[in-house]
Amino acid sequence: MDITTPGTLSLDELQHIVHEWITTHGVRYFSPLTNMAILAEETGEVARVIARIDGEQSAKPGETLDLADELADVIWVVAALANQHDINLREAVMNNLRKKTIRDKERHRNNPKLSDGRAPQH
Repeated sequence: MDITTPGTLSLDELQHIVHEWITTHGVRYFSPLTNMAILAEETGEVARVIARIDGEQSAKPGETLDLADELADVIWVVAALANQHDINLREAVMNNLRKKTIRDKERHRNNPKLSDGRAPQH
């Protein structure tokens, strides 16, 4: 896949691209424990950006607020962890969606906290 051409990207392709990049440019995978720590760090960076975009906190002088880039960092590390544990993310997401559909089919519709008439944020 040519990463310079815009288009769609499947989860299978994402995992392949992450693997190829790590094994050619990154030398090797970090340990799963290190990748878990990196995932926590990247998740914190997402929280920092959202706190400044949607919350009451203001950005520091010169601070870059690039939510798309921070979310991409999270997805990258998730793909790396999935690769390290031989997890096919496409299959995992579809299984998770089936689970949620069965378990939560009526749960959210029946939640009075969600029926207050307020529009969702963004």
